[in-house]
Amino acid sequence: MNIIVPIKVLADDQDIVVAADRSLDDSKAHRIVSTYDLNAIEAAVQLASAHADSKVVCVSVADAKADDSKLKKGILARGVDELVMIADDACADLDAHATAAMLARLVDGLDAADLIVCGDGSADNYAQQVDVQLADALGLPVVTAVSAVSVEGAVATCDRMLETQLQTVQVDLPAVISVVPDIALPRIPGMKDILAAGKKPSSVNAASDVEAAVVDVVETKAPQQAERKMEMLDASVDGDLEKFAAALKAAL
Repeated sequence: MNIIVPIKVLADDQDIVVAADRSLDDSKAHRIVSTYDLNAIEAAVQLASAHADSKVVCVSVADAKADDSKLKKGILARGVDELVMIADDACADLDAHATAAMLARLVDGLDAADLIVCGDGSADNYAQQVDVQLADALGLPVVTAVSAVSVEGAVATCDRMLETQLQTVQVDLPAVISVVPDIALPRIPGMKDILAAGKKPSSVNAASDVEAAVVDVVETKAPQQAERKMEMLDASVDGDLEKFAAALKAAL
């Protein structure tokens, strides 16, 4: 079984600096894999281990800083067999539609996928759009919010935890699924895994190698911080309860 896992490589938000004009500076930020995608990788690796002659390939579209040997080894050390990515600053600020389009081109260039496993969203935007738009671009069915998955023959059985019930869905392969974080706890690679990762195949391409439109982002800014008035009232002080009631009424 051939399993493909699209992953998002993004700037570590702890390293992002917000300037006085609310612009974001991530020039010194390390690149990391979105936490939701680590769960997707683990789910795919566990599924592959249950089926003989299976492999897991990660694909990614990111900026040029994603072409980092430590980052790539960290991905491959998690049980992934191969990594294929576009690392180009032209892809630094892609929206979900453009990301899905470029991922679809990458997937088309690989061996035919039996199952594509996506994370539930991304740790930065959490738009929850790439999975469904990727499925549409590839002409494949999609099942979202999957909390458990098994494969028998050419059919995947997926559990979806809804608000009040557990839904079980069967989908013919090939298909796209997106998984919730609870599906699998990401492993911590050992030294043996990290050393073995250096021998696994990985390829890095430029955006020009994939025929897909990129998006020109005009600007990205942090939200405007609202100044909040804080007034402390003491219920034991005469008149403070009335002040509180009046302030609450005015706010509503």
